[in-house]
Amino acid sequence: MQSTEMFYQERPKALLVLADGEVFEGYAAGALLDNPTSVATGEVVFNTALSGYLEVASDPSYAGQVVAFTYPHIGNYGVTLKDAEGEKPYCRGIITRALPPRPSNWRSETDFESYLSSHGLAVITGVDTRRLTRHIARIGSLNCAIGRSDAGTLLAAAKNEAGTLLQDLVKGVSTTEKYVYSQYGRAKNITVAAMDFGVKRSILDDLSLLGDVIVLPADTSAEEIIDMGASGVFLSNGPGDPEALDYISSTIADLLGKVPIMGICLGHQLLARAVGAKTYKMTFGHHGVNHPVKSLDGDRIEITSQNHNYAVAIDNLPGVRVTHVNLNDNVIEGLEIEKANAISVQYHPESAPGPHDSKYIFDKFKQMMLQN
Repeated sequence: MQSTEMFYQERPKALLVLADGEVFEGYAAGALLDNPTSVATGEVVFNTALSGYLEVASDPSYAGQVVAFTYPHIGNYGVTLKDAEGEKPYCRGIITRALPPRPSNWRSETDFESYLSSHGLAVITGVDTRRLTRHIARIGSLNCAIGRSDAGTLLAAAKNEAGTLLQDLVKGVSTTEKYVYSQYGRAKNITVAAMDFGVKRSILDDLSLLGDVIVLPADTSAEEIIDMGASGVFLSNGPGDPEALDYISSTIADLLGKVPIMGICLGHQLLARAVGAKTYKMTFGHHGVNHPVKSLDGDRIEITSQNHNYAVAIDNLPGVRVTHVNLNDNVIEGLEIEKANAISVQYHPESAPGPHDSKYIFDKFKQMMLQN
């Protein structure tokens, strides 16, 4: 087996440069191997999951971001395309401490680096991700650049990166045409209209267990959705700043009280904005699979999967009830819009990757639709 030392000796050096001037040394991987002048930019965030790297890379919610994994070995068990959340990697780049030279898993179809290279994704490995994580946790999420160019060139690229603040990144990941998702192919007298802001495949799998799923472009009008006669409306996860998506919040406001609604992640934030709540950018966000959340209904504690840089702020909004809170920092993790038959959670109950503590949310949505 190829040793780790040889793995790095055979690779050109690369740099990760943050917009505040901090520099991290590493080695080129992925698309950086073939193109020495290539530079990848984005907002750098760290993910604390020990596994699920394929699901993370292929999650459309990471559009516009460069993902740094805190777990030191990324790629151990290779890639099984069936596990991907989207048709390609949606993040701008990947940062790792180490890329194992050879994956070990009977399901593996290829190694993680080859998968990323085939999609032209820049990767830097050999980075001190512990120092990087501590820096981001202290300073906050920053724009960055990775490449084989000199530090000055990469710093300029990082400073020129737009980041995610006030950026509409949904337009780049949403479907352009509606389609039926029928993973399980069984009609159940329930039809879910799923607004696609960057929806994960595993979420569609869970929804298809409830009924027939029709996936809609993010800019679909409330009138068109009502005319469909759907049993309920699902608001998906997605990337970017909810404040840049008032056209979607307006649509949601027009739907409230007319049809049961459930939102996840960005969908949760947009539902909140539809009823007058504010959203804000967090210091470094929640990205991982081990976040403790307290359900205020029944005093239940759930370990959850999370991926968001923005959160909801509520100041005594009439008719809005907080249902879940994060035990680490008290971020609002769930809402119920009273008298409007609408619920939402900030975390990811589909648990891909992550624990299954929160799957009951989908059952609650099903009951809302059946009782409507």
